[in-house]
Amino acid sequence: MLGSRKKYIVNGSSGIKAQQIQFADQKQEFNKRPTKIGRRSLSRSISQSSTDSYSSAASYTDSSDDETSPRDKQQKNSKGSSDFCVKNIKQAEFGRREIEIAEQEMPALMALRKRAQGEKPLAGAKIVGCTHITAQTAVLMETLGALGAQCRWAACNIYSTLNEVAAALAESGFPVFAWKGESEDDFWWCIDRCVNVEGWQPNMILDDGGDLTHWIYKKYPNMFKKIKGIVEESVTGVHRLYQLSKAGKLCVPAMNVNDSVTKQKFDNLYCCRESILDGLKRTTDMMFGGKQVVVCGYGEVGKGCCAALKAMGSIVYVTEIDPICALQACMDGFRLVKLNEVIRQVDIVITCTGNKNVVTREHLDRMKNSCIVCNMGHSNTEIDVASLRTPELTWERVRSQVDHVIWPDGKRIVLLAEGRLLNLSCSTVPTFVLSITATTQALALIELYNAPEGRYKQDVYLLPKKMDEYVASLHLPTFDAHLTELTDEQAKYLGLNKNGPFKPNYYRY
Repeated sequence: MLGSRKKYIVNGSSGIKAQQIQFADQKQEFNKRPTKIGRRSLSRSISQSSTDSYSSAASYTDSSDDETSPRDKQQKNSKGSSDFCVKNIKQAEFGRREIEIAEQEMPALMALRKRAQGEKPLAGAKIVGCTHITAQTAVLMETLGALGAQCRWAACNIYSTLNEVAAALAESGFPVFAWKGESEDDFWWCIDRCVNVEGWQPNMILDDGGDLTHWIYKKYPNMFKKIKGIVEESVTGVHRLYQLSKAGKLCVPAMNVNDSVTKQKFDNLYCCRESILDGLKRTTDMMFGGKQVVVCGYGEVGKGCCAALKAMGSIVYVTEIDPICALQACMDGFRLVKLNEVIRQVDIVITCTGNKNVVTREHLDRMKNSCIVCNMGHSNTEIDVASLRTPELTWERVRSQVDHVIWPDGKRIVLLAEGRLLNLSCSTVPTFVLSITATTQALALIELYNAPEGRYKQDVYLLPKKMDEYVASLHLPTFDAHLTELTDEQAKYLGLNKNGPFKPNYYRY
């Protein structure tokens, strides 16, 4: 398939003047490539893959929380609006403080907000979003609003929403439908409330995991007549887009943010390198030194997890299907194994493949007592949690997001976040790294929204190299970093423009 890649030439105009965003006047080449209880449920018509991603047998929150469902509350913000559904609008002040802290660590978004606000490059854009709702994504949403967009938002994960941040957004006038501990029915209800609005129809989609895009395809396909494009962040969502494209069912252009350099090499690697330890420590209080850990998958997420655990003194094994990633693991000093070879002896099992049934019931049955099992991939399909919901096994809540699953002989495993994304469900993630991804998402939305008709076909595109370089350059001042500039002679020798792009699209960083 690699030999048959098509190339698209893109002007890169985003509706912002060249002196503000310098990639505006460049023609860029894109590569298209494949990437490896009592309410009636709204989700019956949704595909099994979507339901698997975010279904839950039980919804829970901390015991200190109000147990009344937000759907049963009548809340209004200070402006009198009730077009939102959050846990408690009274928490808005605390959420606002968290957002203000996040802004200090998101220099590129704040710079973009300042540089492009006068031009309003997203004026007229109606963006419906489904992402994690945290202080960092709140800065992204408010930046999109400052650039002229109207936004409606739901959460892409039932456990990752920060209730106080959702309240702050609702208080600021953003229609947000999300709270921590949603049920499966709540999850789809929130997405529907974002999409199905009288007198308001989205013309852009910002998705993380593909569930929002999938819902619109299934329930409101006619909406795609007015939608200009989709921006997708996760490997799961990108995989779904390529499936639609291959089947000829993708009816709007889509931007694959997940495979942009700024997402792969920074968010996936550096974010997970720090947050894996945070998530495990907060939930289990364990010491890592000397522990035996198996990490399933050695992509950028796996590389980050392995590096962090190795640095803490853990003995790390890796499983891989790709011989190139496998060789990288070996050269980095990790032993490559099959999961069956070490499953009886390891203390921690971490999945980060983007696949399904990586850890099966057979593996779970063979694990040692008190083995910790968790997932760092986007969806909860990697660990076969459904197979553990059987009469012979006992589930015991230890603390929020931590369950003991107990076998008849007394053996137990420690399951974190019911197999969902560990770092955003159980801890937090580094704000600065998320600034890189969020800025890339914002620029992708600007590009798709302002692109003239015909520039993008109904297919999946990668971001232009110049855009990646621009995002990186916005973050360098934080480190007081000084880039070396090419001389005219050097630029001519290398055949480059002095202002970039500095690498061809096929270059692997």
